[in-house]
Amino acid sequence: MLFNQIIGQEHIKNYLKVSAENGRIPHAQLFVGKEGSGTLPMAIAYAQYLLCNFSDNVDACNIKCNKLQHPDLHFAFPVNSNAGGITKPVSDNYLNEWRSFITEQPYSSLYNWMEYIGVEKKQGNISKNESDIIFKKLNLKSYEGGFKVMIIWCAENLTSQSDAAANKLLKLIEEPPNKTVLILVTENEEQIISTIRSRCQALHFPALSEQDITNTLIVNHQVSDNEAAKIAHQAEGNYNKAIHLLQNDGNDLVFEEWFIAWIRTAFKAKGNAAVIQQLIEWSDTIAKTGRETQKQFLEYCLQFFRQALLLNYKSDQLVFMETKTEFNLSKFAPFVHSGNILEIEKELNTAMYHIERNGNAKIVLLDLSMKLTRFLHKKEETV
Repeated sequence: MLFNQIIGQEHIKNYLKVSAENGRIPHAQLFVGKEGSGTLPMAIAYAQYLLCNFSDNVDACNIKCNKLQHPDLHFAFPVNSNAGGITKPVSDNYLNEWRSFITEQPYSSLYNWMEYIGVEKKQGNISKNESDIIFKKLNLKSYEGGFKVMIIWCAENLTSQSDAAANKLLKLIEEPPNKTVLILVTENEEQIISTIRSRCQALHFPALSEQDITNTLIVNHQVSDNEAAKIAHQAEGNYNKAIHLLQNDGNDLVFEEWFIAWIRTAFKAKGNAAVIQQLIEWSDTIAKTGRETQKQFLEYCLQFFRQALLLNYKSDQLVFMETKTEFNLSKFAPFVHSGNILEIEKELNTAMYHIERNGNAKIVLLDLSMKLTRFLHKKEETV
């Protein structure tokens, strides 16, 4: 993957190229950016630049890198066991799937990846076994005599299973082998332990501009100017979301149905003990899905509430959500206001955090539902 294939982020491209040409190549780097901002594609393009720009045979090197098969380019990413019977999976078990996935969907999310390998109902982890493999690979000599590059995608998942994995990586960062570059790619910088974070040079990726997304959709997907502009506005700087909107993924309809059932039941539940059972059943339904699905759904709920808030305060030009059912967003909007939006956002984010940390989803979602019954009935304070 070449720099000219990366959407936008021109200042980061220029910085990486100039610093490499001047020999300023930090051995441990942190690429931080939200989903769809291009952190992983940029890491791959940077790795290809380091491996091939200083190679004796640039063309052959680029061919290998384009296929993600260069012997000095390594990857680590979250995995979990599937029906294949692998009890302690590591990234190498899924390399063929990974190469296909990145070729098809370089801007995709962790949820997309877990769905791709058929374990969307499980949570992805980078285990201690993985960290042992990383350590061994990077302590070997470079196959082609140049740099060795290891890209760890969704590095925040490194600590989710064992502190030993993070400690192994910390040793590698503190005592790096010669001509070795470690690139940690993350959406959640704060979830990476501070001892690792402080030893990496961080690059923060802004969301993509609407114009960059619009232009890419027109060129790569032959979308009309008006349609591309509309999708780019809805994507909120997330190219993965733009592709999702273009393909009209069916998850949105399911999420909308779950959300509507949730808020209608929560609204009726105040002072009505009989309805509480419906909230319990709703929580059971969502809890039976995978953790990645649950997190995706709660992100969807956050967006729904924010869109309702904008509509309530007459910022119609910023409202892009279009419901797929008969649900009327404008009738729901008055129930989301300055008196409850901060509490709603806080509790949704807390629920996502607890699910991320393997909390009991049924209990987390029921607790969130009970709080929502109060929030929806809360009146906006008047000045």
